Amino acid sequence: MGKGLYISKSVGITLIVLAVAAVATIIALSVVFHNEKSRTVEKPQINETDQWKSYRLPGTLSPQYYNITLWPRLVPDANGMYIFTGHSGVAFTCVKETGLILIHSNKLNYTLTPEGHHAKLTGLEGAKAPAINKTWLEVETQYLVIQLSETLQVGKIYWLYMEFQGELANDLRGFYRSEYFEDGVKKVVATTQMEPTDARKAFPCFDEPAMKAVFHMTLIHPSGTVALSNGTKTITLRNQNVLQTKFKPTLKMSTYLVAFVVSEYSSIRTAAETDVRIWARRTAIEAGHGDYALSITGRILDFFQSYYNSKYPLPKSDQIALRDFDAGAMENWGLITYRETSLLYDPITSSNKDKEWVSTTIAHELAHMWFGNLVTMKWWNDLWLNEGFATYVSYLGVDDVQPTWNIKDLMVMTETHKAFAFDSNKFSRPLSLPEEEVKTPAQINALFNTITYSKGGAVLRMLSEFLSEPVFARGLSAYLKQFAYGNTVYTDLWGKLQEVVDADPEVNLPATISEIMNRWILQMGFPVVTIDTRTGNITQNHFLSDADSKPSRSSPYKLLLNRLLFVSPHGFWPTVSSHSYLQIIRANMINMSLALRTTSYLSEEREYLPWQSAIKHLNTFINRFRHTEVNTKMQKFLRSKVQPLFHYLKNITADWTEILSSHTDQYNQLNAISLACTAGVEDCLDLTKMWYRQWMKNPDKNPIKHSMRSTVYCNGIAAGGSEEWEFAWNLYKKSVDDAEAELLIYILSCTRKPELLNRYLNYTLDPNMVQKKHVNYVIRHVANNVVGQPLAWDFIRANWSTKTTFASKVDGNV
Repeated sequence: MGKGLYISKSVGITLIVLAVAAVATIIALSVVFHNEKSRTVEKPQINETDQWKSYRLPGTLSPQYYNITLWPRLVPDANGMYIFTGHSGVAFTCVKETGLILIHSNKLNYTLTPEGHHAKLTGLEGAKAPAINKTWLEVETQYLVIQLSETLQVGKIYWLYMEFQGELANDLRGFYRSEYFEDGVKKVVATTQMEPTDARKAFPCFDEPAMKAVFHMTLIHPSGTVALSNGTKTITLRNQNVLQTKFKPTLKMSTYLVAFVVSEYSSIRTAAETDVRIWARRTAIEAGHGDYALSITGRILDFFQSYYNSKYPLPKSDQIALRDFDAGAMENWGLITYRETSLLYDPITSSNKDKEWVSTTIAHELAHMWFGNLVTMKWWNDLWLNEGFATYVSYLGVDDVQPTWNIKDLMVMTETHKAFAFDSNKFSRPLSLPEEEVKTPAQINALFNTITYSKGGAVLRMLSEFLSEPVFARGLSAYLKQFAYGNTVYTDLWGKLQEVVDADPEVNLPATISEIMNRWILQMGFPVVTIDTRTGNITQNHFLSDADSKPSRSSPYKLLLNRLLFVSPHGFWPTVSSHSYLQIIRANMINMSLALRTTSYLSEEREYLPWQSAIKHLNTFINRFRHTEVNTKMQKFLRSKVQPLFHYLKNITADWTEILSSHTDQYNQLNAISLACTAGVEDCLDLTKMWYRQWMKNPDKNPIKHSMRSTVYCNGIAAGGSEEWEFAWNLYKKSVDDAEAELLIYILSCTRKPELLNRYLNYTLDPNMVQKKHVNYVIRHVANNVVGQPLAWDFIRANWSTKTTFASKVDGNV
C-alpha cells in the first residue's frame, strides 16, 4: 500500500470552510476588479502616436499669451548671413488630456537646455508641469514636438519657454529683410509677412487662425533705428549700442496678424483721436509721397466705424511702405504693411490709376480691422469671409472719400467681370471649401486668388443689394458684436443676417439667407441665365468658357433667380438677352456675327463703362484671330468702332495735350489710344511712336502725360523692336522708384518679339536682373501677351521647382 496523508474530521471541516471563503474572496475581488476595469475602459483613451504627421493641431492646448523678444542684426555676420536671435514663452491651457505638445516652428535653430531639450516647461497658477522626455523638430509638418513623461491636467495653465535663432533672409516670408539705397548708402529693414503660415518662421507658436492670444513684444535694435509693432510703444531703453523697445500687449488676435519692423524710416501723423502715422523712406516722406495716404486714412476709418456701428478698437494705426514686399498690403492689426506702390502717391509723377490703387488698397486693409482681425474665420477654407468682405466694402470706403469717382460702378469691371473670367474655367472652385481639403501651407496659399477676393466681393455685393444696404449693414454690426475677438464659419454670418431680416417686415425674401447664399458659395462657377423675351421664361445652366469641357466639381445649378433677377441688378450671373453677348460667345452659345452686331452702337458711344465692358471681351477675339486669315477683317471692324471715339477725345483734349478732369474720362482716353493702336489706326500708331521716340532721345524730359504713360509705353514697345525694348530695360535696371519700376516691368512684356520675351522670362531666374518681388509680375504679364502665352507656359514647366519658391498671392491681391 502506498504512502498517504491522514486528516482528521475536524481539520477537514476547517479546511473546507477556508476553501469556500477563499473562493468567495476570489469572486468578490474579481467583481471589484471587473468594475474598476470597466471604469478604466470607459475613460477616453489617448492615442497620440504620430500626431505630428498631421498638418492640423490636435486641439488639446489653447494659447493665452506670448512674451516674445527678438533681436534682428541689420549687418551680416562673419559668414555673410543676416540673422536674428530671440526667446519667447507662451502660456497655454490644457483643454484635453495629453502627454504631447505640438507647436509650430519653421527654419528656427534652438538653444538646447542642459537636459538636451529644445524647450522648458513649467506650471503656472499652482499647476505642476510633467518632465520632458524627448523633443525634436518635425520638418515636413513644421512642428517642434515635445513628448512628456506624464499627461497635462485639463484646465491647468503651463508656460513653455524657448531660445532660438533664425535667418533674416530676403525671401519676403516670416521675419525677413528689405533693402534700399538712400543718399548712396545701403539701408536694411527688418520686417514681417506672417500670413498665412509664416509666423512660425519668426517665433514658435500655435500658428492657426483660431489659436488667438495676446502678444507682448520686445524688440532689440541698433541706435538710430525705430521699432514698430502691433501695440503702442511703452518704453525704449538704451543698452550700450542697442535699444530695447517694449510694446503694450495686443488685443486677442491670430498669429498671422503679428507684425514688427525695425528701420530708419521717417513718418508723418495726424492729430486725430486715433493716432495715424504713415512710415516710409525718409526721402519719400520729405517729398510728400505719404501725404495722400494720411489725408484719407482717418476719414476711411471714420466711415467704417459708422458703417459697422463699431468703434475702431485700437489707439493707433501705423501704415508702412516697404521696398521689398510680396503682396499689395497686409492688414496686421495696428501695423499695416504695404508695397510702396500701394501706399505712396506722388502727385507729380503718379497717374490717376495709381491714386485709385492706393485708395482702394488702404480701404481694403482698414476694412480688415473689423472683418478678419476683430472677427476671424475659424480656418482658411473660409478665407473669403475675410477677403470678400474687404473687397466689397473697400469700394464703399473709397466712395465716401472720393464721391466724384463713381467707384462703386467700377466694381463691376474690376471685380465681377474679373471673377466671371476666372470662375468660368472648369478648374475653378467653390468660395468655401470643405475643411478637410485645406491642410498644407501650399493648399492654404492657393486660396489667395480671384475666387476668394473678386468673386467673394461680387457675391457679397449681390447679397447687400437684394437685402438693401441698411439691412445688410445692421446684420454685419450684429455679427461683429457677437463674435468680437473670436472665430466664425460662414453659417454664423448667415444666422445674424437672418435675425435682422426676420425682424424687418419690409424685407421679403423667397427663401432663407442660407438657402439662397449656400448655392453661391458651396458650388463652383456661376449660371448663364437665358431669358425668352417672348414668353418671359427663365432658364439657367452652369456657364463654362469651354462648353465642351467637364467641370472638375459637380455644380447642379438650381439658383433662386426668378425673383432675385429683377431685385438686384448686380447679380453674379450673365444673362442671354440684349446684353453680355460678347461674354457668352466664347462658350459657343450664340452666333458670333449676332454678338458682334450688338456692338454696332459703340461707334456712337462716348462713355467709359460701356467701352470698358466691350474692350474686355473684344480683346479675347483680338487675340484669338491675330494670327488667322480673319485678322484683317477683325482689324477693319475694330477701326470702324474706335475711330470716332479716338478723334472725339483727340479734339476735346487739344490733340492729346490736355488731361480730362473726370476720373472715368481719363480712363476712356487710355482705352481709346490702346484699342485704336491695336486696331491699326494710323493716327494712333504715329502718335505713340512719336512720343516714345521723343522720350528715348531725352529720357529726362518725358513728353507723355503721366496718366497715359502705361498705355503709350506699351504700344510704343509693341510697335518697336530691340532698341525700344532695351531702352526700357536699362531704365528698369536703374530705377529707384517702385512705381516706375512696376510700370517698366509691365511695358517690357508688351513686345511682340518672342526672343525678347524669352530673354525677359529667363532674367527672372537671376535676382540681380529681376528683383524677387517682381518675378511673378513678369511671368503674369508675359502670359497675358498673346505671343507670350506659350512661352510663359513652357518656362513655368521647365522651371517649376524654382518658380514655386517664389509663389505668392496669385493675383497680386491684398
